[in-house]
Amino acid sequence: MDFDPRDRDSDVRDVEMPWVDADAIPEGVREPDQWDHRYEDTRERDRDPNDRDADSDPRDVFVADLELPRGDEREIVVDGRDQYELNGDETRSMATIGAFRVIDARDLRDPRDDESRDVDLRNLRDQDLVRTVSLRGGDRAVTLTDRGRHLLDTHRRDCDEKHHQTFHAGVSRPRELSHDVQLYRAYEREAERLREQGANIHRVILDTELKREYQEWLQESNRGRPDSDGRPDRDPGEIEDWAREHDLPYFDEQVHFPDFRIEYELEGRDRHEDVEVVTEHYRGAHARGVAKSGFRCYGRGGGGGRGGRGFDPRAAEDVLC
Repeated sequence: MDFDPRDRDSDVRDVEMPWVDADAIPEGVREPDQWDHRYEDTRERDRDPNDRDADSDPRDVFVADLELPRGDEREIVVDGRDQYELNGDETRSMATIGAFRVIDARDLRDPRDDESRDVDLRNLRDQDLVRTVSLRGGDRAVTLTDRGRHLLDTHRRDCDEKHHQTFHAGVSRPRELSHDVQLYRAYEREAERLREQGANIHRVILDTELKREYQEWLQESNRGRPDSDGRPDRDPGEIEDWAREHDLPYFDEQVHFPDFRIEYELEGRDRHEDVEVVTEHYRGAHARGVAKSGFRCYGRGGGGGRGGRGFDPRAAEDVLC
């Protein structure tokens, strides 16, 4: 189901919404140019991505179950009849792009070495593993090609399906690009907060995956029936129970989904955090729903509250949830 209430919400009244600035760097967190992306050699493939004693790279989580290069030097990778050359930085970038479907190219660039990172992206693009998409203002977003996703999917270790990271290719919502490219930035902030608490992050689940599971459940009784009109026969009580089982909010007679869910382990227990990225377009009924949902909200500059100024991408103002 491609319907998104943001596309037709005619009620434009501002709504008070707690949120965190996705651009600001919290106290005690290292700036991106302080991250050390270097790996000593390919033996680092076995490194625990949540080891807080190791150099921190927020992309490490997404390569935990991949048998792909991790070192500085490029290695040959065979995928069926195709052959590629990748290094560890390119592996991490590909996996991260696939986990979030689309990422602002600037968020993948190492500020210490822009030229090197540009070459890395160019190498992936030249091998038809990623492609770029234009954003407003001349910026670029990056997404996997089908070949790129296939490469990741066919180089997985045998792992617990419970923590299986799904990779995505292509742009699914062109109208939502300016929103969707902000998800990874929000993840970086939330992941740092969780890791400081001692959490081991397992994977990220996008809203499209949660909604697909919901739709499959709704249509379960129609599957394989030639006489079906396609309308689900679930009653509100069943839907509310499904939402409760999946720890999703249910109100206004509908299930509400976050932009993405982070699954992690903390103190021996599996947990999750639901995250929403709010933009200047979040108003009216949809904004009220997000504010009521209890999701951890991230935005870019300016509070967006009633009577407040609009979202300013250059601002660095925190309003904690």
